[in-house]
Amino acid sequence: MSRALPRREFLSCCATATLTALAGCGYMVGGGFDPQVRSVEVPMFETGSLRRGIEVQLTEAVQKQIQLRTPFRVVKCDADTRLSGRVVDLRKSVLGETRQDDPRELQVNLVVEVVWEDLRSGRILAEQQVPVGPELLSLRSQAEFAPEVGQSLATAMQQSINQLARQVVNLMETPW
Repeated sequence: MSRALPRREFLSCCATATLTALAGCGYMVGGGFDPQVRSVEVPMFETGSLRRGIEVQLTEAVQKQIQLRTPFRVVKCDADTRLSGRVVDLRKSVLGETRQDDPRELQVNLVVEVVWEDLRSGRILAEQQVPVGPELLSLRSQAEFAPEVGQSLATAMQQSINQLARQVVNLMETPW
């Protein structure tokens, strides 16, 4: 019986040391989102693309990711913040062709600019993470597809849109 007490103390010390080390490595306890923000408005993304419907698909994907991964409520008006975006570029490129010049493998590239602002103060919430300018963040996504094996432009576009929606929600996380 005297053996159980030192083992318990040893395990307790190991657990304390592990928690202390993790706390010093930048891990956070609790959510990674600003507790001051409760709601977000996501208006329809703007686009200059001739491909119809891309703005609807992208807006719906972003709203869905916000609902799934954040504590924020998506509302149409009277929100704490607004997440707006614009499709900057949408391009389909041929990566490989058959001997008869039919496309064998293609790539879809999608680029958007996103602004997340606090409507209560007018402050841009993602300002410190912005590589393009003080108020815009450019996000890129690409997906490849091969028509020969049954893949389509529609599935590649949806894959690219979902990837971008995840990137947008990652932007909304509180920086360390």
